[in-house]
Amino acid sequence: MKRAEQIDQIKTLLARLDSGTNVDAGGVRYNPTSAYADPELAALEQREFFDRYPQIVGLSGDLPGPGSFMTFDELSTPVLLTRSASGDFKAFVNVCRHRGVVVETAERGTKRRFACPFHNWTYDGDGTLVGLPKSDQFGELDRSELGLVPLPAVEKHGLLWVHPVPGGVIDPDELLGAELAADLADWELGELRWLGGDRYDVACNWKLAMDTFGETYHFPVLHADTLYGAFYGNVQCYDTFGRNHRMLLCRREIDDVRKLSPDDWDLCTATLPVYWLFPNVQFIPSGSVVYVVRAYPDARYPGRHISRISFYLRPHVSLDTASDAASDADAAHFAEEVARGFGNIIRDEDYAMSASQQRSASSGALEHVVFGRNEPALHHFHNTYRAALGKELLPLHPTP
Repeated sequence: MKRAEQIDQIKTLLARLDSGTNVDAGGVRYNPTSAYADPELAALEQREFFDRYPQIVGLSGDLPGPGSFMTFDELSTPVLLTRSASGDFKAFVNVCRHRGVVVETAERGTKRRFACPFHNWTYDGDGTLVGLPKSDQFGELDRSELGLVPLPAVEKHGLLWVHPVPGGVIDPDELLGAELAADLADWELGELRWLGGDRYDVACNWKLAMDTFGETYHFPVLHADTLYGAFYGNVQCYDTFGRNHRMLLCRREIDDVRKLSPDDWDLCTATLPVYWLFPNVQFIPSGSVVYVVRAYPDARYPGRHISRISFYLRPHVSLDTASDAASDADAAHFAEEVARGFGNIIRDEDYAMSASQQRSASSGALEHVVFGRNEPALHHFHNTYRAALGKELLPLHPTP
């Protein structure tokens, strides 16, 4: 975000805080609870938003150097992501061309070769078949035709995109739009270092997980003993960028910021930015740590999802000590602390409410839920989903 816009956004937050107002959607919308429980809708979302749509699978720091790799198992297609010997980001169907066994089972690491655990067919970081045991007995093959199946992969603005369909198209400029792309580029995502991660298996629909990041109206109640001590509730800035959006939550440190000249204002002191990247990513850059949340549906049951959480260090944060061993231990301890603090709020407070919401949605006890005029992100989430599926938008009901 450019400096002038940062100052304007902080001024807007201060004005809303002083006037007791909030961003205003202009009315309420009624969202059918079937959005969280309908198996047919869930199957359609799985196909259109996940199996056939470009996926943000991480940041550049997830693959810090040649030979580094990650696996990605939340989609119908198992995926292997690599940083090749030449430094290029590549993606493959993580399946051996011999008998279709998943080749690499580790979540991440560094390797020059990937060997199938069934017959030891071996591939390099470019997906080339480089090892075929007893090839003289197996039969003559054109190895150039039997490498790992490549998937479209793009690295831009420090983000890693993969398309789960071979031959699929990834256009980051179209997916983000010029304004949001420039905003994200200012965060220098390519300089972030992967710190650690977590995984939440939650009894709620994946969209309920997204909803919990869509408003601060609940802070004084649900987070009375946690976030509310650090944030003002029910006040924010909000902007949309096509299918995506950006919220700025209001930190209580904004009271100290107002004592300074605008030239000395710092966005991450006054606010916590929260970006939604369609369809399932929450990107949250703070002063020291950047959080990325990706929610994935359970293809068999609409009332369950997996949230994959990744933590990254900003470039100015150093955990270096006198020795590499000590540095590794410090990083591991810091990662545990970050994961614990994030889990205590998102998993144990927010997602507990999401699971409670899912019970009522699955029971059919309520026909719909209400999105307030102070909850514009929820309006945008669900009408964006509906528009992408060709469904009628939720109408706005103006209120005084």
